[in-house]
Formats: sequence, structure tokens, C-alpha cells
Amino acid sequence: MEGMESNERTLVSPVESDILDGLTDREREILKLIFDGRCSSEVAQTLKVSKRTVDFHLARAYVKLGVSNRFQAYKRAVELGIITM
Repeated sequence: MEGMESNERTLVSPVESDILDGLTDREREILKLIFDGRCSSEVAQTLKVSKRTVDFHLARAYVKLGVSNRFQAYKRAVELGIITM
């Protein structure tokens, strides 16, 4: 992307679009709460679900994002425009 700074995004590739479309609303919601600094237990209390349910959705989101931990998920979510810094 010549002439653009690395943190600017104007177009989403077809692969990135598939990732964005593949994330469920619940997965996005949980990711945003996690990125807000909450642990799985706090997210579970907020959403009135079990911690196991939160961890399940988080694991599915990791697979869809192609990552294996929260830091990588945050970085990928920023790249995809799911969240802003």
C-alpha cells in the first residue's frame, strides 16, 4: 500500500472480509470486553453466562482470527478494524 502509513486501512481483502463475516456478534462482543481489560470471569458476569461459555467463544474467535492468544487477537482485531486504538 504505497503512500499510506502502516496503520491506515482503506480496503479489506477478501480473506479479511471472510474473517469479519465469520465472527459472530457474541464473539465480537466478548473480544471487545476482553480488549477492554476484563478477564473471562468478569466477561461472564457481565454477560450473565458461564466462564466456560466465554472461553468457548474466545477460542472460536482465535481460530477465526488465526491467532493463539489475547495479545495476538488484539493486534489482529486492530488490523481488521474490529477495534480502534
